[in-house]
Amino acid sequence: MKKTTCHNQFKQDISARKTLIGCWAALGNPIATEILGIAGFDWLLLDGEHATNDVLTFVPQLMALKDSISAPVVRPAWNDQVLIKRLLDIGFYNFLIPYIETAQQAKQAVSYTRYPPDGVRGVSVSHRSNAFGSIKDYFEKINQNICVMLQIETQQAVDNVEEITAIEGVDGIFVGPSDLSASLGHFGNPQHPEVQAAIKKVFDVAKKYGKGCGILAPLDADARKYLEMGATFIAVGNDLGLLRNATQALADKFLK
Repeated sequence: MKKTTCHNQFKQDISARKTLIGCWAALGNPIATEILGIAGFDWLLLDGEHATNDVLTFVPQLMALKDSISAPVVRPAWNDQVLIKRLLDIGFYNFLIPYIETAQQAKQAVSYTRYPPDGVRGVSVSHRSNAFGSIKDYFEKINQNICVMLQIETQQAVDNVEEITAIEGVDGIFVGPSDLSASLGHFGNPQHPEVQAAIKKVFDVAKKYGKGCGILAPLDADARKYLEMGATFIAVGNDLGLLRNATQALADKFLK
């Protein structure tokens, strides 16, 4: 079916603080991503920071999700104007930008996703995101349909979380528990009380500003705890871990 609109329901749901359950896609394989898309998650994170993905591997994964109810979210390797421009042009509407520590960096992230005068996104009149020129009102409406979520991963980010969250155009904030625990001096221990207090602070600030807040929580008990703490969008697993754990369990069942 021909795409005729740039409406982004995921952005609306994030802004409405709906509970959204997602999964990480780190294998960089369109078949694996298609299987995740069939499962029915609300959203899928296609990872470009800690996975072997780039623009050329993202395109077939987006194609694999075109009939899925799961909203594709991309995490670029960095808060980089050129990289984000390319991800926009190939069809991503939802961004999770890593390692944001200041309000200025948050402003930059938003500006990279907007055409002038609201931002600095470079203009191409025909690309995959606007169905190669067939979405007639794309340029009038796309700025309002790009979803920007920012990762809080350091002590400095926690200290500045209120200023970061308040920036216009920021739809949600997301805790990276592994990096945050390392930054706070508790490497490998996100359950440390100091880390948990920082996570709660982030969630509370998001609620104060009426914005979504998320976290990666592949353990069931952690996911349910964070939902009770106020998280509104959670990734409850990743394809790499699911494959590894299921494969190891099968091998152990017969080989040990």
